[in-house]
Amino acid sequence: MFYDLPLFRPPSEGDNVILQATLGCHYNQCSFCAMYKTKRFEARPLEAVFRDIDILAGMRPEAHRVFLADGDALTLPVDRLTAIAERLAARFPNLQRISAYATPADILRKSADDLALLKSHRISLVYVGIESGSSEVLKRIAKGASPARIALALNKAREAGMKVSATVILGLGGRGLSADHAAATADVINQAPPQYLSTLQLILPDDIRQDFLDRWDGAFEPLSDDEVLTEQRSLIAALDPPHPVIFRSNHASNCLALAGSLPRDRNRLLAEIDQAGNGAGALRPRWLRGL
Repeated sequence: MFYDLPLFRPPSEGDNVILQATLGCHYNQCSFCAMYKTKRFEARPLEAVFRDIDILAGMRPEAHRVFLADGDALTLPVDRLTAIAERLAARFPNLQRISAYATPADILRKSADDLALLKSHRISLVYVGIESGSSEVLKRIAKGASPARIALALNKAREAGMKVSATVILGLGGRGLSADHAAATADVINQAPPQYLSTLQLILPDDIRQDFLDRWDGAFEPLSDDEVLTEQRSLIAALDPPHPVIFRSNHASNCLALAGSLPRDRNRLLAEIDQAGNGAGALRPRWLRGL
């Protein structure tokens, strides 16, 4: 079996079965993301997906979790997703969870009944890029979603019984919008808390760097690590979600790895950031950082 490369998956899916239900990303316009720029979006034929399921089941019959690649498999119609889920359940007797990347638009295009049906077929975790809660930052990065619609999508998934793992990108607003980026992002998360929240730190691959900068008309100034820590501190200090949020900043792009539950561990996380800013905590060397 051969995957259509490049292939990406969340770090937490590293030990799970990866099934390409789609190729590329249906939206594929975010200026900060180079993951699928070399691919044209395609919903793979069901017969090809079913063939891969059979092969993977022969290789990993004990597997209990499956991630649907590529970039936003939840964009597929509900009948196709349920057909894939039923085939997975038939071939993996221990199947407990199916997960996928999803854009806010993917979630909002589906009705509450659609999402509940997917949840009943074990599609129970979606990975959603919030990126920022700032309207200006979202416009500059061509996210294709407003803060209000991002919050609406996150709450809609939660209400359907799905778990949401969301990401925010530190440094995405540059120096000029750093304060707005942190405060507005905290506001979105407080309105619509995901079960899991992770931060990444902005890294621009060479092949998209200029396109990203062009959208800022020369006004983008990247943050230093100290400024990233200040931004992260502002974000965490403002987070007071009504439901517990498991927080991580252990992605390889981050200069500082943090882990805790919010709001319970907020003071400890702020103290760890302060220690790092004062030189008492080690930052990840730049040569070890990556996407």
